[in-house]
Amino acid sequence: MIILGLDPGYGTMGFGVVEKDARGNCAAVDYGTVKTPASENFAVRLCMLEEGVNALFDKYRPEEAAMEELFFSKNVTTGIAVAHARGVMLLTCNKRCGKIFEYTPNQIKQALTGYGGADKQQMQRVVASHLRLKSIPRPDDAADALAVALCHAFTSRFANLFGIK
Repeated sequence: MIILGLDPGYGTMGFGVVEKDARGNCAAVDYGTVKTPASENFAVRLCMLEEGVNALFDKYRPEEAAMEELFFSKNVTTGIAVAHARGVMLLTCNKRCGKIFEYTPNQIKQALTGYGGADKQQMQRVVASHLRLKSIPRPDDAADALAVALCHAFTSRFANLFGIK
């Protein structure tokens, strides 16, 4: 199964593509970011994100998509912009495959490390270890997206609990 993991953002959206085999082993297919220029107006940036998600579906043909739920603690203005971007991502994924799952940051940490309070460095090392990568994936947004895809791969047998209805 090919899983597309997405880390929402409107300036930088992280993506991670993971292949899970019949035995449950996971391998990184690709990872990176889709960036939108700050010089563009917001609507154009949202269109760029849609194009980016569509390009990922065209290239990798994922069977399922997983996304991190929105979390913001201080900057509500940035959170609103990310929420718009996330909406575009959800809409595009739903149109392309219909199998979308979302996980909170703590659920992702728990699934990968066994500890919901793991820090960013721990998560990055665990992602690299699980996927047998020679180095920690960069940038951080791509590593986060791979973590989302791995979380889904590890917990997909409980898919009915995390699917968007």
